[in-house]
Formats: sequence, structure tokens, C-alpha cells
Amino acid sequence: MKVENSKAQMRKGILEFCILTLLSNEEMYSSDIINRLKGVRMIVVEGTMYPLLNRLKKASLLTYRWVESDSGPPRKYYQLTQKGELFLAELKETWKDLEFAVHSLMPQGTDGGDDDQD
Repeated sequence: MKVENSKAQMRKGILEFCILTLLSNEEMYSSDIINRLKGVRMIVVEGTMYPLLNRLKKASLLTYRWVESDSGPPRKYYQLTQKGELFLAELKETWKDLEFAVHSLMPQGTDGGDDDQD
């Protein structure tokens, strides 16, 4: 089994949570979201981002507004809806539970790394 596949699945699983968290602080343009995620080593490409943003919008978790640009076409700025804020609050609770569970399973004094070479 390749560790890269597992790492990609873990990132994919929390990407929605990360995007909603970013948008809970401020409305953002899609490129700004991508750059912020890259800044914290959550690598995401436009081909992943746009379908996800569209899915979140269809679920009424996000809305957007068009803003004219000085250099190029208008830009969509995304923001959370009230439904999105409630959804994010539930995800935060789930995240806390998962974080607690994972940390509880790790041996004391470790960073979670597996030193076993199976």
C-alpha cells in the first residue's frame, strides 16, 4: 500500500472543512482560497476546487457575489450562508471528537509517527 494514496485521501476528506473554515472568517476569491490552503501545505488545484465550491453552493452552504476586476473579468467572491455556518459548527464538533479519539489512541510522548518498519 502506498502512503501517498492514504495521505491524499486524508487531505481530500478535510478539504471541505478547511474551505468552510476559511470562508467563515472572510469572503474570498477562489484563487485566494487556493493560495491560503497552499500556504498551510494543503495542496489543491483548480480542477478540484471549482467542483467542490459548486457542490457547496448547490447545497446552499455558500453563496457568491461578482466583483469587477481592474485587470480581467469579474471575480466570484464566496461567503458562507447561515446554513453553511451551522454546517461548519457541526463539522467543528466532529473534528474535535476525531482529534480527541486519534490523540487518545497514540502512545504518550509520540508525535503519531510510526517507527515500525513492517
